[in-house]
Amino acid sequence: QVQFVESGGGLVQPGGSLRLSCEASGLMFTAYDMGWYRRAPGKERELVASIGIRGETTNYSQSVKGRFTISRDDWKSAIFLEMHSVKPEDTAMYYCNALTTKQDGPFFHSWGQGTQVTVSA
Repeated sequence: QVQFVESGGGLVQPGGSLRLSCEASGLMFTAYDMGWYRRAPGKERELVASIGIRGETTNYSQSVKGRFTISRDDWKSAIFLEMHSVKPEDTAMYYCNALTTKQDGPFFHSWGQGTQVTVSA
């Protein structure tokens, strides 16, 4: 029942900007920390940005810190990722998910289809 729908990706030139969106349904959105993940070819999935409930806290990986901004709109059950000064290394499929942890390790709801970001001249 939980569903995430990502959008906003596309082809962008190095140094350019994109705004990704993620619409969630099937969960009590306001109760969850949320995050943006990405997976590049040949690499493991990486958490690039997270945001706490009510948007009161945010965290970023060192690779995107200062360039990306995560935000949320609880009325829309959505999170966003503003990407600036993008680099070819940012090329990846981007996904959103709730940040949850169980005793046996991290738990992820069903992944959406993701949205592809390709940074190339």
